[in-house]
Amino acid sequence: MARSPIWASRSKTRGMVLDVIRAARSISRVELATATGLTGATISEVVRELLGDGLVVEAGRGAPTGGKPRTLVQLNPPARYSVGVQLERNTCVIVVVDLAGRPVARTSFQGVASMPPERALPIVASQVDALLTTAAVDRAKVLGVGLVSYGPQDRGAGVLLTPQPTEEWCDYPVASRLAESLGLPVLLDNDAAAAAIGEYWMGAVDPRSTYGCIYMATGIGGGVVVAGEVYRGSSSNTAEIGHISIDVHGEECPCGNVGCLENYAGPSALVRRALAIPELARRLALDPAADDFLTEFARIAAAANAGDPEARELVERSARYLGHAAVTVAVLFDLDAIVLAGQSFAVAGSIYQAVIQQELDRRLFARRAHPVRVVPSVNGADAAAIGGAVLVLQSELTLGIGRSEEDARLVAAGAAGSP
Repeated sequence: MARSPIWASRSKTRGMVLDVIRAARSISRVELATATGLTGATISEVVRELLGDGLVVEAGRGAPTGGKPRTLVQLNPPARYSVGVQLERNTCVIVVVDLAGRPVARTSFQGVASMPPERALPIVASQVDALLTTAAVDRAKVLGVGLVSYGPQDRGAGVLLTPQPTEEWCDYPVASRLAESLGLPVLLDNDAAAAAIGEYWMGAVDPRSTYGCIYMATGIGGGVVVAGEVYRGSSSNTAEIGHISIDVHGEECPCGNVGCLENYAGPSALVRRALAIPELARRLALDPAADDFLTEFARIAAAANAGDPEARELVERSARYLGHAAVTVAVLFDLDAIVLAGQSFAVAGSIYQAVIQQELDRRLFARRAHPVRVVPSVNGADAAAIGGAVLVLQSELTLGIGRSEEDARLVAAGAAGSP
């Protein structure tokens, strides 16, 4: 199957130039040559290609520098789009973003994770189709879908390696099945890694920095980004701080480790502790039978923000555990910053930010060499979904990976309605 120009293989040089333009917002060709170290002739050729493909546009003249004002170029946001799908235990969030990574449409719904994947994924696909239609996005401009979820997972095979939320999801080919339903390539990735790279694409961090992301929704995950690329390790299951042991004598976790951070600091742990305080549970109308820990956690967080002493003590205790993990990750990777992302931080972020910052300032090995800032995600509760869409943009437009023949086969199968 012949590839369309959108999917043509892109060189690393072209990707590097496009990424510099993205990060600079607007920039001249001379400035591009300085920033990339490429010759003026090479920059002129690459920019001409990007203009021809509609990925960038000319944006007026720069400030005079003693000679003729230089013509600036910038991204053309509506030139391409991508979709991010966050599959959580209790909810599914779908976003459509433009080439700049800015959300143009969003939807969310509950229930799919409790279904078997062969029932759930067609529902996700229909929601993606409906969102693209509602947003009036030209499907020919959609580069693909970033499907993000918890781990462990095999990114290459596009499968989850966990029996959560049910055994049926373990080893199920989620990426290829969703690709067949949509007729679009699907990239599977970790939700925390996706949230981390979303900060880079949106310009919220220094592009040269090394920073970490603590992601907390129903569980706790982590990611590390080095100079704009996610640190992957041998199987891309990196920085899973929720399963760092903080108590060698602790209870066994379903992951196989003992004393895992998630079992002390995660939303489900807070809900369990709150339910063990009868007066607090009554006051907050907590439901002991509820399996939607995010909703119950939000009640506790709201009470903590409002000054309830028992609720605040629970949240601060969770934050101190997370501060312990943040110190560990910052020491291992010598981080410049830590971003807090995910639905749980969206409702209790100010408390977590303050406590984690205190722990880093007090305990970090390299604190006299440089500080480590703790900051909230610019993408809020949708950080993972937006990051999933950004990973597609990054892989297809700036890393020069291009679509594989297998992706092309899946698109052909999807367009033909193959199962």
